[in-house]
Amino acid sequence: MTVTNTQHFKIARKIVSNMTSESWETIPHAVISYEPEVTEFLNVMKEINENSTKQTKLTLNTIMLRVIVEGLKACPILNSHIKFNRKLVRGEVKTFEEIHISMPMVLKTGEMMTINMHDMQNKTISQMRDAIADSARRANNSDLNEVMFEVSLDNTLTGLKQGKIAQTICRLIGSKTGKHKVKTLKGKEKKEYYSIPTTDRLTKHDIEQGTITVSNLGSVCRNWNGICTILEIIPPQVCAIAIGATQLVPIAEKDGTVRTGYKLPLTVAFDHRALDMGDVAPFINRLNEIFANPQIIKEWV
Repeated sequence: MTVTNTQHFKIARKIVSNMTSESWETIPHAVISYEPEVTEFLNVMKEINENSTKQTKLTLNTIMLRVIVEGLKACPILNSHIKFNRKLVRGEVKTFEEIHISMPMVLKTGEMMTINMHDMQNKTISQMRDAIADSARRANNSDLNEVMFEVSLDNTLTGLKQGKIAQTICRLIGSKTGKHKVKTLKGKEKKEYYSIPTTDRLTKHDIEQGTITVSNLGSVCRNWNGICTILEIIPPQVCAIAIGATQLVPIAEKDGTVRTGYKLPLTVAFDHRALDMGDVAPFINRLNEIFANPQIIKEWV
């Protein structure tokens, strides 16, 4: 076979590969799809944006983050981390008051970075919009390798403190030697980069582990006509949620008539060690309430 190209993993790909491998190796995933009708919801969104500018417009992604936060408040167990020792069969689930959403974001370079949107539990939709815009601004001023290296180094040192000596040695070999060596800034370039105020670039605080992951897959592929069928949970989180693309579909009424309307596919993956379907039900029930009465989102702007 003729090889057309070979790409060695950069640090971002290394981190994603490591985290997703750990996810599938250790977590028994349970996944459900949820497809609410959002026809009236989209109409209310249109009303809210009627006199908006490009800067003040509220996107479906931002509004859905607020909806998901409402669901998490009704079902806080989804906003948790798990610790489980299989050998001793001991485990615990810690639920957090703060909602820190890990949100994958596509940068202007085409690269993807997962940003931690901190303290979303009390933000209005407008505040969420501004926080996301500010994170995107700082991300586009950032050197992806430098930020990722900071996080990777911090994780390695944490592992060393926990006695994971073999893991630490392997990571150092993998990142510091040969063709797979991680390239970071040096000398003048490094000095100039770190002279940028932290208010204008990302730090490890911005990409540290959140309490839950929400991915807007519909914004990546807007013409996608389908649902996300499986989704990885990033440990130690117990839940991940994917937002799909709105779809115009036939909808049957209770009287047997058929009309067209919009549905928005959502995927909820949860760690079956920590949760059962009954634990997830309050989240779905709260979202059902919101989509049945979408005028409520005007109160969250």
